[in-house]
Amino acid sequence: MTLSDIVSDAIRYWERRRLLYNGVLILVALAVFYDAWPSSQVALSVTTAQSLFVLAVLANVAYCSVYAVDIFAQYSSFRPRWLRYRWLLFVVGLLVAVILTNFISSSMFHVLVLPPN
Repeated sequence: MTLSDIVSDAIRYWERRRLLYNGVLILVALAVFYDAWPSSQVALSVTTAQSLFVLAVLANVAYCSVYAVDIFAQYSSFRPRWLRYRWLLFVVGLLVAVILTNFISSSMFHVLVLPPN
């Protein structure tokens, strides 16, 4: 296999899963927002929206790290086995991203609302 073939295979495999990755992370953030209601309403601002945008970009940058692992593994003698089990890397990466999204969203949306004096 040429480098071009391996890179094309990696792109074909991982970019199809990027939509699922982003969709799950959006659902986690929305679930935390809903769970924190009505205190999450206080957290709504332009700054929060900008922070969420930057975090989404960073989540996708982190997702790109999978290419280094995949291309390296495809170049090895373990390629046939790797192709059967690389979905595990997606699952583990998604679980880590869900935990981080939950943690960060909770800190953004669970705002302590003090009663008026």
